[in-house]
Amino acid sequence: MSKTHFKDLPLIEPIQRALEEQEYTEPSPIQALAIPLLLEGRDLLACAQTGTGKTAAFALPMLNRIATQGRKPFRRGVRNLILVPTRELAVQVTESFRTYGKHLDLKIAMIYGGVSQTPQTKELYFGLDILVATTGRLLDLMKQGHANLSGVECLVLDEADRMLAMGFIDDLREIVSDTPKERQTLLFSATMAKGVGKLAEGLLNDPERIRIDPEGTTAEKIDQSVLFVRLRDKPALLLDLLHSQYFEKKEELCLIFTRTKRDARLIATHLNRDGIRSDTIHGDRTQAAREDALRRFKLGETPVLVATDVAARGIDVKNIGLVINYDLPMDSENYVHRIGRTARAGESGRSLSFCSEIEQDVSRFKGIERLIKQTIPTIREHDFHDEAIEALHREGIALPEVPGERRPARGVRSAAKRAPKGREEKPKSKKGAEGGRAAKQKRAGRPFRGFGRGRP
Repeated sequence: MSKTHFKDLPLIEPIQRALEEQEYTEPSPIQALAIPLLLEGRDLLACAQTGTGKTAAFALPMLNRIATQGRKPFRRGVRNLILVPTRELAVQVTESFRTYGKHLDLKIAMIYGGVSQTPQTKELYFGLDILVATTGRLLDLMKQGHANLSGVECLVLDEADRMLAMGFIDDLREIVSDTPKERQTLLFSATMAKGVGKLAEGLLNDPERIRIDPEGTTAEKIDQSVLFVRLRDKPALLLDLLHSQYFEKKEELCLIFTRTKRDARLIATHLNRDGIRSDTIHGDRTQAAREDALRRFKLGETPVLVATDVAARGIDVKNIGLVINYDLPMDSENYVHRIGRTARAGESGRSLSFCSEIEQDVSRFKGIERLIKQTIPTIREHDFHDEAIEALHREGIALPEVPGERRPARGVRSAAKRAPKGREEKPKSKKGAEGGRAAKQKRAGRPFRGFGRGRP
């Protein structure tokens, strides 16, 4: 069977020229299947793993249709609407539209929360051919009368499963209710999570269905590994990995995922102190700071980016060769999206996951392997490998009691051993054995105690 090329697709010359300038010659499977269908005006429900080129699959036919129709948007009107779950994804999608449509005279804009709405309302005032938006800010501007969706010709829900998981279903329904019933609707999702099918039934009209890979599969060119390590040793292991052959290429970038914003800040701080330039992306940072961190990451000025799951989707950066799950994700599906930040567009990549002795890690790791239907290989050739923790994860063998060693406080005690509910009596003196900041940190089992110990 002969391969499909972009030049074989019925896309107009300005779009073909933009693709050639980007050196795009062969469409990905999702693009090759979706583009002809969307050019015919069909509704579409597409499920494909992250990093397979879903954005171009709907952006190229949309740009082609807008340019050939020649219609102009009316004041405060929107002709084509793309709804996304996060600000990072809004930026990525908008950049893609501007890249593919660089030779077309189109009005393209994005709106999201966390920044002043004034520039956004100015762009909406004269009407837009394409609007990329997060649901909360769009709904707010609609209620203020700044956005009119009565002329929407095509509606796209990108990362629909993520929007449902984040609780945006009511916002979605309210926004969709303001769009015409006679429209083209596209629903793209990395996984066919519960609720996505039900949402599609209410939005799509006799849709075509495309599924590129089974649900939960990961990119073939990602070399996945797991490292079993004590909670207290994770910081030192991270430093050793970043100073080792796992991160030896100068042009390669590394993305580290943590569970909390606090840990992201601490890791970046200590990595910088150790001479490894790093930055953070998390919910407490302003949009300007997040965009600046992402820009410097793309340029390689800070080769390590530490992020919470806010960056699990929506970051499309070349040369991310290594993804480290410092903390396992709470939702197993987020594992697929996290490691999907590497091996983009057919490239190869590597992912490393830390598994500790805490109970949450045991259940989360099992859930990940069930989801991806794979046994993740173990790396034992490092100074912090713990056979007892591996046995706990692989065979369910309990950890041996170590005299004098305090087990991690977070999530390890059984329900029977937890303190009874109610207010605990606070110590009267901060200098008491159980009082003061040092004692509180000791009781909380701070994971970063001793990070960088022995290093300059």
